Amino acid sequence: MTSKELKPIVTSIIEAPSCCPELKEVAQAWLNSLGTEQEAAATEKLMAEAKADITTVDNLIALTGSELGVQIFGEKLAQDLHAHGLDIKSKGAMYCDCPACAGCLAIIEG
Repeated sequence: MTSKELKPIVTSIIEAPSCCPELKEVAQAWLNSLGTEQEAAATEKLMAEAKADITTVDNLIALTGSELGVQIFGEKLAQDLHAHGLDIKSKGAMYCDCPACAGCLAIIEG
């Protein structure tokens, strides 16, 4: 995937409410590196962070079905996310499909 193709994906990850601070920082650093000597190193960091931060559908289901998930998301959203996770898993999904995870998957699959 070229930098031109990757740029909108990285931008969408940064804008995603589900993006963790670490991924947001690495993604912004990658954007800042475009066209510089640091771009290759920043691309490697972005790939590593995407692999570290993508959430499996099983982990999504486990979190949203737990007390911690209820604390993080609130009862209603946790229930909705849990049902969604079960639904996408039944359709063969391996990963969470939130905007941040979808972007990570696009980077990984490049």
